[in-house]
Amino acid sequence: MQKITLLCVGKLKEKFYAEAAAEYVKRLRRYCDLTILELPEERLPENPSQAQIDAALLKEAGAIREKLPPSSSVIALCIEGRMRSSEELAQLMATWANRGEKQLVFLIGGSFGLHPSIKAQAWAQLSMSPMTFPHHLARVMLLEQIYRAYQIQAKTKYHK
Repeated sequence: MQKITLLCVGKLKEKFYAEAAAEYVKRLRRYCDLTILELPEERLPENPSQAQIDAALLKEAGAIREKLPPSSSVIALCIEGRMRSSEELAQLMATWANRGEKQLVFLIGGSFGLHPSIKAQAWAQLSMSPMTFPHHLARVMLLEQIYRAYQIQAKTKYHK
């Protein structure tokens, strides 16, 4: 069974996001060994300078590195990543599993994203859309897409 970790900066606070995420976590238990790790988002003033943002992202990058499982393949979610269809993601996940990639880690940054060094360290960069979404919603969307990928691989009717 493939191990998948979602390493997320920030906690789900809104009940509706938490409920949606929990539903996909429940569904995914049949297909993968799923772990969700939440790291605290660095506190910033209301109107932070770019230097303050950069320093916070660097600190978050250090916390991310400390939590990365050994020998994991890291996929960073970022707007400059490559957009893929659900079918392409399903095929990639199947390819990674067939190549023996035992631990996939999907990184979701906080409000200001991920530090460039973390993006550079990632094995792949994935973009959900050129649009901007709240990072809490991105978690739910990613969980749904991972679930959809397994449904595509299983050739179920979920994916139409």
